[in-house]
Amino acid sequence: MSRSKALQYYIVSRLLFAPLQLLTVITIVFLLIRVLPGDIADSVLGGRAPESAKEEYRREQGLDSPIWLQYLKYLGGLLHFDLGTSGISRGQSVKEIIGQYFPATVELAFASMAVALIVGVLVGTISASRPGTAFDIGGRLFGIITYALPMFWAGMLLQLVFSVQLGWFPNSNRFPPNLPAPTNITGLYTIDSLLSGNLSQFFTSLHHLALPSLTLGILLSGIFERIVRVNLKQTLKADYVEAARARGISENKILVSHALKNALIPVITVLGLTFASLLGGAILTEVTFSWPGLANRLYQAISDRDYPTVQGVLVFFGAIVVTASILIDILNAYVDPRIRY
Repeated sequence: MSRSKALQYYIVSRLLFAPLQLLTVITIVFLLIRVLPGDIADSVLGGRAPESAKEEYRREQGLDSPIWLQYLKYLGGLLHFDLGTSGISRGQSVKEIIGQYFPATVELAFASMAVALIVGVLVGTISASRPGTAFDIGGRLFGIITYALPMFWAGMLLQLVFSVQLGWFPNSNRFPPNLPAPTNITGLYTIDSLLSGNLSQFFTSLHHLALPSLTLGILLSGIFERIVRVNLKQTLKADYVEAARARGISENKILVSHALKNALIPVITVLGLTFASLLGGAILTEVTFSWPGLANRLYQAISDRDYPTVQGVLVFFGAIVVTASILIDILNAYVDPRIRY
């Protein structure tokens, strides 16, 4: 079978397998929400509400039905993009909550991923290109420390130093509450301010975004540093690299044009896994920096025992991770000719 045919077969099979992955995520989230301690009616109406009111609420929400019937109804709602209704936010749908809070999480996630890639690849490249030196030892220490540091602890420490003590960065929110926010076009303040041609709003948004994105990005960069360092060291010992040296090609050109390109292939594979870590880290980062994103809203829903919102947001996050995983797999298949199907 030719590579193009094999690649098409791989992509189709990967896409066909995606609904099963998503269904597994939905089922696990649905069952976990149902086995959590406490009564959803109590969390919504309060413990002192009359039992008749609680029974009426359970009947309206279908909570008095068998669990298999609740599951089928929930799947039917998902087919119509109905993620449920919040029990706390005055009947606001989960879809509206996602639309309101998700842009802030997207902005933080992309900025953090950019920081993680730039810092991780740069440190890993410097470390691998100077084996046995202080740069190599420092790179290894950087990868270990950033990978091991607790996200919430590092966030609070950086916030205490750079926001409270030095006053270099704001310690909460996406934009000053006393100033008008950028015009809502995409929901991403940095992009919206540029589209509106307002550079003052752009730099203000960037100022608020800097510390949380640097915190999350640097802590995730250790993953990329370790992968780049290990793979680049192996690549620099390959035969074709030695042949390039024998032809008199400069060491910097060999590093950038030959070795680094191949060493970055595993980074694409890890992007999907890192994206899942990014969402998990975003929860701690958003709570620490009071960033008004969907991850912070999920934390509030968990604290308020707003189970419908928790369930809907977790399914939404699960769909994002599954989609990202598929896209990374397909991109990796195109980039790496060594993959067999």
